[in-house]
Amino acid sequence: MSPTSPVLRAVALAQGMWVRRRIELLPAAAGPMTGIEGSGLASRALEIGILGESTAAGCGVAAHREGFAGALARSLSATAAAPVRWQVVGRHGATASRIRHRLLPRLDGAFDLVVVLAGANDVLSRRSDEEWRDDLTAIVEDLRERSRHVVVAGTPPFATFPTLPRTLGRYLAARGAELDEVSRQICDATPGARFAETDAGLVDASFFATDGFHPGAHGYERWADAVADVVPALV
Repeated sequence: MSPTSPVLRAVALAQGMWVRRRIELLPAAAGPMTGIEGSGLASRALEIGILGESTAAGCGVAAHREGFAGALARSLSATAAAPVRWQVVGRHGATASRIRHRLLPRLDGAFDLVVVLAGANDVLSRRSDEEWRDDLTAIVEDLRERSRHVVVAGTPPFATFPTLPRTLGRYLAARGAELDEVSRQICDATPGARFAETDAGLVDASFFATDGFHPGAHGYERWADAVADVVPALV
């Protein structure tokens, strides 16, 4: 059944209201929003930025070093044999519009790589493909002016979330796939930008934090390794 089906949308809406009442989401990570991982013979540290929603904010782990930023920095450091300095700007509940207008200006400096973690809240807020295209295009264009590379991560594999009823998970996954197609088009049209699909195969029993919605430390590590696989050589 198509995600635009009125019946499926009605069922998903009812289930979504149930989930919001039942799921107690974990807070953002505490501690420093910057750090450095690894070592090597390189003359300088590689600079990476993580920008986006609750996964960028580290919801599901206690500190950013345990989240996506630290995990990606360690993976890239091992590949490049160089230290990697990371910076995080994220906000729980942020849509692409909020990321574009509120969070993007707070990402400070020049980078070798910026990874955008966004889309889940745009799916949950039922924002249109056109709104997503407009906001993501502006984000990627801005980042390309101050980062050698930009990677846009795909929306979460909602159908695998243990806290979501099956129909709701399928509906959200289908809507996410539509936004992902827009993301691919934007990245394909932008030199230096790449799309990294968030494959459902990443998810296993140990992927999620205790809220069953955000990744835990192991989940962030697996996801970061998958994103690192599409990152071009940074040195």
